[in-house]
Amino acid sequence: MKPTVDVKVTRRFKASLERVFDAWLDPAQARLFLFATPTGAVVKTEIDPRVGGGFLIVDRREGEDIEHRGEYLELDRPRRLVFDFMVPKSSQQKSRVSVDIVPAGGGCELTLTHTGVLPEYEKATQGGWAGILDGLAKLT
Repeated sequence: MKPTVDVKVTRRFKASLERVFDAWLDPAQARLFLFATPTGAVVKTEIDPRVGGGFLIVDRREGEDIEHRGEYLELDRPRRLVFDFMVPKSSQQKSRVSVDIVPAGGGCELTLTHTGVLPEYEKATQGGWAGILDGLAKLT
């Protein structure tokens, strides 16, 4: 296996912990921010929100479908969500994403830690998650 790095992104939200947490598991909401890009279109969103369940989100970019797949390992509403993650087009290697949400002010603070990232994808991963959390902030 190749060496990997960890990527961490933190973001504050005005919304409640429950609202932020639930957006990750609701297909109608997730399709609006998870892996959605300004130049692409989410064409498929399947979510089975249980430990052992998973998700498939397909983003069409410039005519090409990019799959984002994951399996839920931990669901502790509204504070923690952990899933294995893979983008088959980029790599067959799975990585792990942990989403931790704590109260902060009148809303909450979310810290996303992505472990097992290949070094060549570190900057893109950091920017990608930051963009996703920006989209989540607009939604909630």
